[in-house]
Amino acid sequence: MLSKIANTYIVLFDILDRHSKIIYYLLMEIRVLKYFLTVAREGSITGAANYLHLTQPTLSRQLQDLERELGQKLLIRTNHNVTLTPEGMILRKRAEEILDMVAKTENEFSSLKQEIAGEIHIGSGETDAFKSIASIIKDIQKKYPNIIFHIYSGILEDVVEKIDNGLLDFGIVMQPEDLSKYNVIDLPDKDVWGIVMRKDSELAKKDFVTFKDLESLPLILSRKAFRKPTPDNEFFRWFNDKKDKLNITATHTLFYNAALMVEQGVGYMLTLNNLANTSRTSNLCFRPIQPEISTGWAVIWKKYQVFSPASKIFIEAVQKKLNG
Repeated sequence: MLSKIANTYIVLFDILDRHSKIIYYLLMEIRVLKYFLTVAREGSITGAANYLHLTQPTLSRQLQDLERELGQKLLIRTNHNVTLTPEGMILRKRAEEILDMVAKTENEFSSLKQEIAGEIHIGSGETDAFKSIASIIKDIQKKYPNIIFHIYSGILEDVVEKIDNGLLDFGIVMQPEDLSKYNVIDLPDKDVWGIVMRKDSELAKKDFVTFKDLESLPLILSRKAFRKPTPDNEFFRWFNDKKDKLNITATHTLFYNAALMVEQGVGYMLTLNNLANTSRTSNLCFRPIQPEISTGWAVIWKKYQVFSPASKIFIEAVQKKLNG
């Protein structure tokens, strides 16, 4: 018998209809999806059965029923372990999303029974502009200590995908982008593009960096820099037009590990200001690009979104602080 939760998620995950088999995932008991993820994590039927307090034949039968229902082989079985097939890897990703959505929705309904409580999920790129959001979070938790915030750090594409799939309530994303699908509140903060480098670099003696300065340098770039430029994005137009003249030695998605590579002398990082520690005790410094290129940020959420009480408090606080 289908669980009530699974039926609910047929509606919530209609975005997955693009994939011909994925809709079947929603017809499985949530319990079976948990079994499958446990097997994927443990790497063996025996280990998963022990963890789940099931007999091995029972767990094997559940997995075989799942494969038969989907019409796909999910596991490659050997004497001592199991590995996922490509179809199994797809199911693992979708099952994780489904179970995250289950937990998120259960928490939202649970919060309705309490005075003011709940969970808010926010995705954001790395930016100093998040300080204003952090200040809002602090003010809310002073008044509503039972509201919990979950922050997911990721690039634009990851944040938008999770918003579309209902796994995030809000996103803090870089401007300018095509955000016509979303409600948008612009943040007042601006970030400036530039180069993070070691202080003992010859280039550190300059007050700013030009494109000509970069042509001979080993560069560490954000993966975002490889995206197709949009017509209204000044940085991407500037960078992509000249990318074939640069010596790109590494790419990254988030800042911290890339900064460690700069410290070790791997290269120079093209990034935003105020992310690196450039204090007196640091080995790093930041120099802006000339001519200056700046980037704005915005809070976004899905249009026609029905807010939980906690999410409504958050967006009202954002509107009040930024418009007041």
